Amino acid sequence: MKLAGRMSRLGTESAFEVLDRAAVLEGEGRKIIHLEIGEPDFDTPAHIVEAAERALADGHTGYCAAPGIPELREAAAAFLSRTRGVDVPAHRMVITPGAKPILFYTLMTLCERGDEVLYPDPGFPMYESLTRFAGATPVPVPLREENAFRMDPDEVASLITDRTRLVILNSPHNPCGSAMTLEDLAGVAAAVRGRDCYVLSDEVYWAMRYEDQHASIAALDGMADRTILLDGCSKSFAMTGWRLGFAAYPRELVEPVTRLLINSVSCTANFTQHAAVAALTGPFQPVEEMRAEFARRRDVIVEGLNRIARVSCRTPAGAFYAFPNVTSFGGSSEQVARYLLEEAGVACLWGTAFGPAGEGYLRLSYANSVENIRDALEAMEAALPGFEAG
Repeated sequence: MKLAGRMSRLGTESAFEVLDRAAVLEGEGRKIIHLEIGEPDFDTPAHIVEAAERALADGHTGYCAAPGIPELREAAAAFLSRTRGVDVPAHRMVITPGAKPILFYTLMTLCERGDEVLYPDPGFPMYESLTRFAGATPVPVPLREENAFRMDPDEVASLITDRTRLVILNSPHNPCGSAMTLEDLAGVAAAVRGRDCYVLSDEVYWAMRYEDQHASIAALDGMADRTILLDGCSKSFAMTGWRLGFAAYPRELVEPVTRLLINSVSCTANFTQHAAVAALTGPFQPVEEMRAEFARRRDVIVEGLNRIARVSCRTPAGAFYAFPNVTSFGGSSEQVARYLLEEAGVACLWGTAFGPAGEGYLRLSYANSVENIRDALEAMEAALPGFEAG
């Protein structure tokens, strides 16, 4: 059966390919340490689960308003005001089943053939994939280790053209663990002002910022009206399976995005939205405890990686990913990652799974216990001397 031509432009995520291979090895009796999946290994906080249970008991199981229940839109607006310093009215908030639809709806609303979208490379694979699916041209902005894997505002400015419709930012960043500074964001804001384009700021890892305070481009003068501020509950509140995303949209985009939501999923599950209200209004102690534990794991994995001969790793500023440099081994990053899975029992991702600029690097998620991280480091240190480039 012939598929629509647009399907050839739609990619996927390598993490699930690695997960499948790891499952085969585990079925053969192998011990595999999973550092490939970007999923917090914490339980959803009890007060959130209890809110969902109450919502179910109270009968919140039917359809609801497409852009979200009023209580959650108001809670999300207040949450962004508290955590980002952005004052957005509730009627500009849109609730979606997970954060990915926000990216999809935004691209489908704004972009078509002939348009261009700037995005970080390496970066979350869906940025490029969904841009191509929308018919637009993806324009990568390379992230370089010598610049701490942060976007260079001058390079962004040089790549913006009259065809640019969207600039995608991701801070803290997947896969590099980098975080843009206020100066970086001011430079990007200056580059887009006066242009007929929007910024999509993917801030799903905002809570996992370590030494410095998180900064959002939407908080800069004049940027709230041209920024889609994307967030969700998966990472900050350990709610990956709940599928809850939300975004602050410029006023003129709320209605067309809502139409896309109606045509695709009708609405986000009613009772889970009541759980999200509990997440966004607190208490926030579980989030602080999770961040502190991730900081401890970060220090363990970075110290251990830098102890391995011919491996070097910068200290991540945010998220929960280490992005070590393995160029000295001579092979591709994919060859190194596959070797580590087969020979060391360590599942991780190769840098090029996130774009060509990721060559020479691996992505290791430290959303795992300190004990397992240390075991993985020992296995890597023992196995890597035997690696031979194919």
